[in-house]
Amino acid sequence: MTRLFGHSVRSHTLLLYLTETVVSFLTICAVLRFGLERAIPDLTLGKGFALVSVLALSAGLAAAASGLYQPDVWRRLGRLVLGCAVAAVLLFLIAQVALALLAPSLEGVERWNALAVVLAGLVTAMVATHFTFAAATRQGMLRHRIALVGVGGHDLTGRIEEPFEVALTAEPAALAGPDFSAEALRTARIRTVVADDPALVPAERREAWRRSGVRLLSTAEFEEQQTNRVDLSLLPPDWLQTLSERRGTRLQEALRRGIDIAGSLALLLFTLPLLLLTALAIKLDSPGPVFYRQERVGKGGRVFTLYKFRSMRCDAEAAGMPRWASQRDDRVTRVGRFIRLTRIDEIPQAINVLRGDMALVGPRPERPAFVEQLARVIPHYNDRSVVRPGITGWAQVNYPYGASVEDARMKLAYDLYYVKHRSLFLDLLILIATVRVVLFQEGSR
Repeated sequence: MTRLFGHSVRSHTLLLYLTETVVSFLTICAVLRFGLERAIPDLTLGKGFALVSVLALSAGLAAAASGLYQPDVWRRLGRLVLGCAVAAVLLFLIAQVALALLAPSLEGVERWNALAVVLAGLVTAMVATHFTFAAATRQGMLRHRIALVGVGGHDLTGRIEEPFEVALTAEPAALAGPDFSAEALRTARIRTVVADDPALVPAERREAWRRSGVRLLSTAEFEEQQTNRVDLSLLPPDWLQTLSERRGTRLQEALRRGIDIAGSLALLLFTLPLLLLTALAIKLDSPGPVFYRQERVGKGGRVFTLYKFRSMRCDAEAAGMPRWASQRDDRVTRVGRFIRLTRIDEIPQAINVLRGDMALVGPRPERPAFVEQLARVIPHYNDRSVVRPGITGWAQVNYPYGASVEDARMKLAYDLYYVKHRSLFLDLLILIATVRVVLFQEGSR
């Protein structure tokens, strides 16, 4: 694992992104040099470098938005091919904008020819890179070998996922032995030692490991980095106080708020035709208002009114009791089913972002009745309210829609991971992953 701005990224995923960016950069350089140099005579060196850089960086972002960096995508050839196809469509849109801004002299047939050549180069680079990594993964070439020390009580071995491979297990008494010397671990290609109690490792050995590039992690740290969620059972009552030193500065919070305002305005502006059509469809499909207003709990426990497109019948809760949505819920209208699958019903929440009730990224805002119920049975449930709720969030892109206490407990583990490691970098990853969730209709009900 590699730590980036406090968030754990799988090392082979980072390697894949960097490789894909470099290969795309070199491919587009070749395309410009041998295929488009005469077609774009006014493309200066500066604009050419900017065009190549934007397209190369966009290749990895399009792949991520298409789910090609998901851990299990390598095991399913059909999903891999579909992801590449979706990424190609996204790259087509990005390449159009990039050429229009950086090569405005291209018009008509010449522009479409240039677009076709650039897109062919990008897709070829992306497909070659991802299928090469897929083959390497199947051959076990990207495995990360680890050693487990005294973790039998946690039954950690059965939960180890690729690319991690348990190469050595031992009891704490073996830590001072020859099998755990820096030289022995390096020879065995072990780069991480996971110990139930890292304090049992002698200081001299820890220092030798550090100099050799061997990381020492506790069981809780390893599980958190592997799953990107916290273990609720291991959180101390005052864990939020320990985060005070890592909270963002006023400048960072102002920047985050500025991004929220700009992003929500852009979302409303670019989807305005879609919003008008959706409003008309809702009105024609079933009686009742276009928008659905509902009380939700926000930052600090403050209750606010949330706005969504109405996707259920007006008598969905005629009994007066709040209900979770279920699979094939008969309260959902015909138009409602479509806008819930495509997440169009969530777009009006941008109004809540502008009002300051919500952010673009954060935990999902819940209804007061559910918050009260869940806080009684799930420890730390109210801790998620230390940040603004979001239109999308870490739990939403990693776990399907929840409709039970156990689902809420699992989603809380992701929400508190976000609270613990919150950063603009993690927000960016969530926004990119949201594209994947929407395109492939993951977790909708």
